[in-house]
Amino acid sequence: MYIVVAYDITDDRRRDRLAKRLKAYIDRVQKSVFEGEVSQDVLDRIRRIVIDTIDMQTDSVRIYHLCGKCRGYTELIGTALPWQERTDEII
Repeated sequence: MYIVVAYDITDDRRRDRLAKRLKAYIDRVQKSVFEGEVSQDVLDRIRRIVIDTIDMQTDSVRIYHLCGKCRGYTELIGTALPWQERTDEII
């Protein structure tokens, strides 16, 4: 499945920690947005990372699931680069 993870985290340390952890699984496409193709197992890991990292009272994380057809309608404007499938496989 293809997901987009976007977050609004108030604390710099938590924000940096989450970004570093997410980079192991999906690609960063903007400062607070990651996206990529993931398995159910990886999605479960990402959810656990988010829950273990954020402050549930002040931070917000959204995980969007995009179907293949929806991905085709994504608009890229300005310096945005299209997503490219990762060649490294994480197990």
